[in-house]
Amino acid sequence: MTMIHPSKDIMFKKSRRLEGKKIALCLCGSVGIIKSPELARELMRNGAEVFVVMSPSSQKLISPTLMEWATGNPVVTELTGKIEHILLGKNVDLVLVAPATSNTISKIASGIDDTPVTSLVISAMGYGIPILIVPAMHASMYSNPIVLENIKKLTSMGIKVIEPQIMEDKAKFPDIEIIIEEVISIFTKKDLKGVSILVTAGPTRSYIDSIRYITNGSSGKMGYAFAKEAYLRGADVTLVSGPTNLPIPRNIKMINVETTEEMLKTIEELLSRNKYDLFVMAAAPLDFKVENKYEGKISSNNKFSINLSPLPKIINIVREKSENTFIIGFKAEYGLSKEELISRALEKLKEAKADLIVANSLSNPFTGFNSDYNEVYVVDKEGNVVHIPISSKHEIANRILDIYLEARRR
Repeated sequence: MTMIHPSKDIMFKKSRRLEGKKIALCLCGSVGIIKSPELARELMRNGAEVFVVMSPSSQKLISPTLMEWATGNPVVTELTGKIEHILLGKNVDLVLVAPATSNTISKIASGIDDTPVTSLVISAMGYGIPILIVPAMHASMYSNPIVLENIKKLTSMGIKVIEPQIMEDKAKFPDIEIIIEEVISIFTKKDLKGVSILVTAGPTRSYIDSIRYITNGSSGKMGYAFAKEAYLRGADVTLVSGPTNLPIPRNIKMINVETTEEMLKTIEELLSRNKYDLFVMAAAPLDFKVENKYEGKISSNNKFSINLSPLPKIINIVREKSENTFIIGFKAEYGLSKEELISRALEKLKEAKADLIVANSLSNPFTGFNSDYNEVYVVDKEGNVVHIPISSKHEIANRILDIYLEARRR
């Protein structure tokens, strides 16, 4: 009977984006190593099989036993007759050195292989295996001209380097999410290369007085997922976002707006200056404007009534401004049957002259605005429907991008 290490129970808990990928995680003697167990676990949650290789100095900071627990695989702490650096060097899909010290970076750049980590990296380079390096050290060491020159030398040889976070005089280990995103990018097909995409995300506001406003519960997660996944697939992405609490996406042009009017004006300006192949209206802009905004702060001791007037539907204006852009809209409803939801989605598609409408119900407590998951129905102009069962919003974004590519090829 094959025994599976209990630590591998977390495999695929977040996605299958790294399914079938074998990653050698190399650890060096930086205090950033305290994040390495969680990095290994996040790689596994996205489907990767992780094999840890440790330098002698790294073993003084954390135990190999901890990394064996984290990954469920034996840890390489020295090279033996099994010639681990050759075995892994030709059989893994990626070598990830995280954290990488100035010492290890300089040794790799000079072809020195006197630790299990440097021996594996140099072996992998010979086999043409992708290598990703994550420096973590004191800022004075990272800014040393020799270290910078060695990093430049490595990048010139095709090795990818993730810049550290410079703060408190330290070149710190970046957020784990950034590393995971870069790893996923290495293995992601670039089938949207050359495609220009405009994405909207989040809610908008209309102010009652100078500090109070009305809005809706949109978190922006779906639009941000679209922007990030399209970028990973090679697209040139511009994101127009209402107010959210989400981290700013890396490597994506982003424009922040607050009101529906600002979002509309921004989109009109962008469409007049640029040609976009795809427009994704994932935002949930407010449909109403407060007519009688009060300047200053309304006293909470007095009654106050507000008058609302309807605002233009942004998606309805896009087709007027850009005849050839492929338009994907969203239709969120509450308490409707599947048939009613799809029917209303088709009505919205025709009204907006869109190409696809993504319909979802907000009545399910496990999906919708603030959840990381959703269940949607993708409706096209012919009334064809693709059901995407409950999945992460990133997986949904990818599936809809696949549908877009299929439609573009027809």
